[in-house]
Amino acid sequence: MSTQLSQSQIEAVGAGFDMAQLLEQRQRTLKAIEAIAAAIVPGMREEAAVMLANQLLGERGMRRGWHKVNVRFGINTTLHFHTPSQPDVVLGDDDIFFIDIGPVFEHWEGDGGDTFVTGRNPDLARCAADARAVFHAARRQWLTEGLSGRALYEFSAEEAARRGWILNLQMNGHRLSDFPHKAIFGGSLAEIEFVPASGLWVLEIQLRHPTRPFGAFFEDLLLEDRHFTV
Repeated sequence: MSTQLSQSQIEAVGAGFDMAQLLEQRQRTLKAIEAIAAAIVPGMREEAAVMLANQLLGERGMRRGWHKVNVRFGINTTLHFHTPSQPDVVLGDDDIFFIDIGPVFEHWEGDGGDTFVTGRNPDLARCAADARAVFHAARRQWLTEGLSGRALYEFSAEEAARRGWILNLQMNGHRLSDFPHKAIFGGSLAEIEFVPASGLWVLEIQLRHPTRPFGAFFEDLLLEDRHFTV
């Protein structure tokens, strides 16, 4: 798709687009992820965590989600977004889980994801930390080297491998805008050959262990340092 459209077409925005509003929705999304994570405890089934996440998002004013709420426990953390979870997975005392939400507040899209661990397993903790670290390393390369979307994912795959993980290249980034961004461009960040603009793209990083059944996920807007607050 990207080869048929110009950069200006792919990075177009709606008539009412406001970057300040998009950044505000980012903060609301990050705070919602923190609240959901704090409410998830060992002994909970993954299905119950998804219901809880939807409830908490509704209480925070989510009008709808531009994509489904995804909460993955344990072995399900290796799965692609569209792959159904193995049912009845219970979060253990020494386990890993991630949250991936795409709420629409008013008519502005948010999107964010992060990974959390229970217990003190060092491999699980390192996986969660490295998902964030690969994201930040890639963002830094985008800022300093002017990487295209495709080059961002090539770099991310190399960085993941350097740390001992495999990058899921099916989780390959996308546009974000005033709702719905897919009316403008429904393709992936990894397919574009130009340098993506700040604030218009989500960089997704999903890692998995090369032999063991666990992984981690982190995503956020690609932003310049002046906007990148957590």
